[in-house]
Amino acid sequence: MLTVHHLNNSRSQRVLWLLEELGTPYEIKRYQRQPDMMAPKELRAVHPLGKSPVITDNGNTIAESGAIIEYIVGTYGDGRLIPPPNTPERLRYTYWLHYAEGSAMPPLLLKLLFSMMPQRAPALVRPLVKMVASGALTGFVDPQLKLHMDYWESELGKAAYFAGDEFTAADIQMSFPLEAAASRGGLDQRYPKAQAWLERLHARPAYNRALEKGGPYEIGKA
Repeated sequence: MLTVHHLNNSRSQRVLWLLEELGTPYEIKRYQRQPDMMAPKELRAVHPLGKSPVITDNGNTIAESGAIIEYIVGTYGDGRLIPPPNTPERLRYTYWLHYAEGSAMPPLLLKLLFSMMPQRAPALVRPLVKMVASGALTGFVDPQLKLHMDYWESELGKAAYFAGDEFTAADIQMSFPLEAAASRGGLDQRYPKAQAWLERLHARPAYNRALEKGGPYEIGKA
């Protein structure tokens, strides 16, 4: 049976959601974040990088959210949650599936990093670190985030979902960056189409079943 190596409050929540949407049987092996929020070393026994998400299935170990989604949809989807081949929707689907981690998440991770730096710096150098971090946020990170959020809002003005009028696995993949942006990146009521998209996703029964099985997921509550 397919096993999801599930780290609490992480990207692996998307994998549980996808499996719930498809009705695919799976089991969960749980891992808890350490006090520093890093994954426990036990995950390295599953994959050398020791990160989540990762799944094991039929002798395969698969990491990276996009690769996992492609594998599950291709193996168990039977044509569901993916547009037909050789259509504009399929091209958009492929784009958003890879954009989510390749382009959307880096500025969000930088936002988190620079926001945390002053708190973790030694007291003696904290004012300097705060000044540097603030400069990086206002001069680069926040403008980049606004660029991406404006882009999402514009694209969601063209159709109800990222690949078109139908909900697909690309929306599951895109949920994490938009939830992260709503939590700490400024995705608020200035972006009504993105907010409405998140509300539609959060209302899906499979999303809520995955929350029940995956445990607390603070980003999704933002």
